Amino acid sequence: MTTFAARTIAALRAEHDSLASVGSTISPAQLKGPSGASDWTVAQVFSHLGSGAEITLAAFRAGTGEAEAPGPDFNQRVWDRWNAMSPEAQAAGAVESNAALVAALEALTPEQHESLAINPGFLPQPVPLATFAGLRLSEVAHHGWDIRVGDDPAAALSDGTAALLAEHLSGGLSFFLSFIAKREAIAEPAVIGIDGTPYRIVLDDRAHFTTDAATVTATFVGPLESALRLIVGRLAPAHTPAGVEVNGNVTLDGLREVFPGF
Repeated sequence: MTTFAARTIAALRAEHDSLASVGSTISPAQLKGPSGASDWTVAQVFSHLGSGAEITLAAFRAGTGEAEAPGPDFNQRVWDRWNAMSPEAQAAGAVESNAALVAALEALTPEQHESLAINPGFLPQPVPLATFAGLRLSEVAHHGWDIRVGDDPAAALSDGTAALLAEHLSGGLSFFLSFIAKREAIAEPAVIGIDGTPYRIVLDDRAHFTTDAATVTATFVGPLESALRLIVGRLAPAHTPAGVEVNGNVTLDGLREVFPGF
């Protein structure tokens, strides 16, 4: 039986292969151009992914006992080094750094998939390997979209990645929406059902993503990947597929305000 961790690591491999493909063909002009992350160029998104892979790999090696835990200034030193690179070096380095992380995860045994718990460095306690890998999958998928949308306004998350991310968000990553939602942006609580799926976005005293059978007050009509991009602030009008709408006690524009992105 394939473990949840194994499925997540396989998705990370697919996302890496996509990143490597883009990185091998992207032009210097595109690297310096805008990305889907409003404050970053495409090269800066590559830099964020590359430095993030390096930091995640250090946390992974500490969690498996292969190395000491990184010191308090480790992250800043990594960021400073990546920020000093040329755009071309940021793109090439990101592919190399991410490859090392994916390879390390792929080398784990099925037993380790179930037994390992690792602290990514910003949580109060370690999380299961599947959740650790899911955090990285969310980062790579959404920032990979940031890179691709610079050249393709209709870019979307892959169906496989979207399905896995939804599974994570309704499980071990259920805390994620509380970190990023601006619940005060809407006047009343809402439960938004994602049409054609068992998933709901719940906005009450906190924000969470769930399969619990809460009474729906609004419906998101559109692909699951679009709903996932919505909650990370990547469903601006220019990148919204035709036919996507929200019906009920909250609007699509209102949800865009709840989830402004990062």
